[in-house]
Formats: sequence, C-alpha cells, structure tokens
Amino acid sequence: MASNDTPQPEQPDFDLNTFLSELPNLPGVYRHLDAQGNVLYVGKASQLKKRVSSYFQKSGHSPRIAHMVARVARVEVTVTPSEAEALLLENNLIKELKPRYNILFRDDKSYPYLWFSGHVAPRMAYYRGATQRPGEFFGPYPNAWAVRETMQILQKVFRLRTCEDSVYANRSRPCLLYQIQRCSAPCVGHVSLEEYGEDVQRASRFLKGQTQEVLQDIEQRMQAASDALAFEQAAQLRDQMSALSKILQQQTMEDLNASDTDIVAVHLQGGRACVNLAMVRAGRHLGDRAFFPTQVDGDDAVDVLEAFLSQHYLSQALPAVLVVNPPLRDPRVVDLLSDAQNRKTRLLVRPQGVRKAWLEQALLNAQLALGRALAQSGSQQARTLALAEQLGLDANEDSLDKLRIECFDISHTSGEATQASCVVFQHHEMQPSLYRRYNIVGITPGDDYAAMRQVLTRRYSRVVDGFSELPDLVLVDGGKGQVEVARQVFAEYGLDISVLVGVAKGDHRKTGLETLLFADGRQSLELGPTSSALMLVAQIRDEAHRFAITGMRAKRSKARQSSRLEDIEGIGPKRRQRLLARFGGLRGVSEASVEQLATVDGISVSLAKRIYDAFRGI
Repeated sequence: MASNDTPQPEQPDFDLNTFLSELPNLPGVYRHLDAQGNVLYVGKASQLKKRVSSYFQKSGHSPRIAHMVARVARVEVTVTPSEAEALLLENNLIKELKPRYNILFRDDKSYPYLWFSGHVAPRMAYYRGATQRPGEFFGPYPNAWAVRETMQILQKVFRLRTCEDSVYANRSRPCLLYQIQRCSAPCVGHVSLEEYGEDVQRASRFLKGQTQEVLQDIEQRMQAASDALAFEQAAQLRDQMSALSKILQQQTMEDLNASDTDIVAVHLQGGRACVNLAMVRAGRHLGDRAFFPTQVDGDDAVDVLEAFLSQHYLSQALPAVLVVNPPLRDPRVVDLLSDAQNRKTRLLVRPQGVRKAWLEQALLNAQLALGRALAQSGSQQARTLALAEQLGLDANEDSLDKLRIECFDISHTSGEATQASCVVFQHHEMQPSLYRRYNIVGITPGDDYAAMRQVLTRRYSRVVDGFSELPDLVLVDGGKGQVEVARQVFAEYGLDISVLVGVAKGDHRKTGLETLLFADGRQSLELGPTSSALMLVAQIRDEAHRFAITGMRAKRSKARQSSRLEDIEGIGPKRRQRLLARFGGLRGVSEASVEQLATVDGISVSLAKRIYDAFRGI
C-alpha cells in the first residue's frame, strides 16, 4: 500500500505491552496500522486479547505476516456482540480498505442465473443482478457458458421462448427458432398458453432435479396420445423424451439425489494460489470457476481456503453441502457463515462416491488453471520488465508490481458521439475496474487534438487538486500532434512531462511497427515487432482503442435511436415516447404494422403509414 502524503493527525504514544494487557477476552475485529496510519491488516477474533497478543509473542509466522508485524506501529480494536458479527465487520473492512497484508479475492458479486419471467407465456433468459423481480430464478451458475448450455438443453427439449417481450408481442408469424424446433411459438398460437405453461413447469422441475418424474410424465402423455391415435403428437413427445434421456446420459458427473453442493479446492505453486469453485445444483454439475488471490506470501493452502470462504460466502448464498480440500483448521468458520446467513450447511472434508469424483476434478482444474496463469503471468512480468528497462523506469520487483500505466484514446464517427477512454495497467495486468470513459463536448466535431486536450485536462486536474496520483507512465495513442497537446496540458499543470509517451502507428497501422514518441525531447524509439516491451505497449493501446470504440458506438446508437423517430415529420418528443412505451423500444416500433401503429394515441393512419415506410426505406 502506498504511503499517504497528506498530513496525519498526531497520535498519542502507543505502548504495546499496556495495550495488550488491557485487551478484553471478547469477540471483535482488530486493525494493524503503520506509522502513517495506513491499515496494514484486518482480522477477527473470538478472544481479542489472545489473538492480537499472538502476533507479538509467536515466531514462525508466514513471510506475509512477519513483514506486516515488523511494520506495525499501533493496533485498533472494535468489540462486537458475537464472533459472527466480527466476521461480517472484518470482511466489510477488508473490501473497503483492501489492506496490504490481507489475502484478497476479487469481489465477484454478480453471478449469472437462468430466469423464467413472470409473464403468462414466460420467457427463458440469461440474467445477472438482483433476484427480487417476478419470475423464477435458477442458479447461481459459475459462468455464462454454463447458463447458455443449460438454455440450449431446455430449448431442445421443452422448446421455450427466449425472445424479447417487444418482439413476442408483435410477431405475426413464427421466427426461425420455431422452424428449427427450438421454440413452440406461443407468440402466434401454435401452442396454447396452457400447454406452453405446462412445458415451462416441466423445465422448472427438470432444473430442480426432478428428472425421473419429468420423464415419466412425458412417457404417460406419449402413451395417451398414441391411444388417442394422435400419432404426430406422440412422435413429438417420443423425440422429446429421447432428447432428454440422451442429455442425462451425457451427464457423467450427475447425482440426481445430491443436495446443492459447492466444491472448493486450493492448489499452491510458484508462490501463487488458485481456488477452484465447482457448483452442483439439483444434482447437476454446472462447471467451475477459478479464483486467484493476491498478496499470498508464504501462506499455506488452509490460510487461502479460510480467506476465500470468509470473503466469498458473505455475498453468496451457502449451499446445503460444502466440500473442501484441504481440511480447515477451524471448522467453525462454516458455522459462523451459516449463522450469518441463518441457514445450515454441512461441511465435508473426506467425501465418498460422486462427491469424491467432484473434488478430485476440482483439484485437477485448480492445478491446470494455476499452471496456465503462471505461464501467462511470467510472460506478462517479463514484458513489464522489458518496458521498464527500455524507458529507464525503476525495475526492481516491488516497483514493477506497482507500476501504473494509463493510456488514452479518442473515438468518434465523422465527429459524431466523440468519446475518450482511459485504461489502466497495474500489477502486470489490465485493471478494468479502473477504466474510465469521458464524453467529449464543446469542441469542433472531429478535432482529435481538442478532444485529447479535454480528456487530459479533466483527468490530471484531479492530480493537481490532490484527489489522485500521477501514474508512472501515460501513453497517448497518436503521433507528434497528440503528444504536443499532452505536453502542453502537463506543462500548464506543472506535472512531470517525462512520463508522457506517444504511440505513433506504423505503416498500414500494422502492430509491431509503432514508434514511441517522448514529450521531454528524448529520441523516438522503434522497438521492432519482436520486442516484448512493444508487445505490452500494443496490448494496452489496443485495449484503450477497444474501450473507446465500444463506448462511442453505444453513445452513437443511443443518440440515433432517440432521433430516428423524431426525424419523421409529425413525430415530436411526446409521440415518440408513446410509441416507444407501447412497443417496448425502437425495435418493436420498427416491426409493428400500420394497423398496430395507428392504435397509439395521437398516431393517425396516415402518420402510421409514414412511420411504417420510414423504417423500410420507402
């Protein structure tokens, strides 16, 4: 953690021995602070006196904790009513403060779900976010791929709709999904709403693990259709049952009697750790997800596992069963999490049967994921080192890890919807949570120099005002003109121009032929296509370009959607709003018939025809 340069209030002398002797034997949270008042570490304890004293009375700490103890200048504590509340407070403080010596996991609050909407003809959809809206939610799933694979299964077997409501409400004939037997087309009445609702209920039961009951139901309906000589319907049900049976046979890691289970395995290698989380819901193995904690230094797998459980399951629901490897030193961690969520979870450390197979697979996936990450990390660290050496930056290990690079790019379409992007590279990887987009206004359309001046002024005025720090390197996508604009901005603010580097494109904009231009007058560099340093610069520059152009396209699309209707003679803001509200958006308006358009208040038949023709280029 970087030291804070702002003046700190004077602290009274801190006598460690007196402080430790006065600590209560009560549950609570403690915070180790350095001489500047920065929080180094946050922890919880069932007995504050015993736990805090152990840091200063024991030897044999991990390197991470030993480094931390050597820097501790004072300790602060907060007593809590229970150890469960101490766990909650500890993790809130870790997420807020991100202490330098805590094992940290990225805060992944948003897991994907599969959602059946609350409509009369429910829509099946991929969903992220709060699960309080109407409908039925299944999950969470470990990743988007697992959700989409499940949706494909349900489309194939139960033929559920996935279309947007605005499309569903305005169909006059079935779409392609009906033709390829992936939807039963309730939109145009090819299946009754009652029959479609029954299919949704069967899909719901399938996702809840009631697979055999669903198969028996389909078989009984098939037999009844055959007895009634409805052979076409019987054949459709036969195909449905065959598809479902085939899918179940492919689920080699399935246990229909298993409770919802999470399998957590930890693997350490090369000074790094990987936590692999596999999810089983309603007996189906949905896949897994790898987590890579930061600030692991000499810690064992149990330390990493306990940190993961504490941080992950305070924002995610506990399953009925939790299978872990390695075994926990203190299984009460799971009891505390159960108390915090008011639900019971069974902890398994020596599973048998299919759960043993799940755990072995999770361990193998943790090993493979960490191996890939180490290979990629080694390559990225080598690139960071190469760039630092080429530009004369501090190349020691700690400085390289903290090295912060910001890169700027401008994007627009012939001057329309101009946006600037700022992406950040630090800790040997891109940091998407720190990316920023800037809407550029008040300039001549297409003036890239003015756009660059505006974004740099807005970004680095915060450095002058003390709200931010100057990065170690600022990359500007462009040639001498953009670099000169950047130099002028930095000179006006009194900032160090030596950190400014322009990335001028080579012939035909081919990667590897870029030239690095320096604002402080140094000779330009052409590193060549095999340079590791240039590979890193190109990676950061390309990410800035991608981030800028996606933001510009979204802004342009929004602007065009808002204005497209108003460009039609006779459509003002009020009529546009009514049309969009009636048909659920611009797409629904574009697909509506003249008769449907004319049902909107204030839209005559002649105006409806004009709208209809405008969207078809007539």
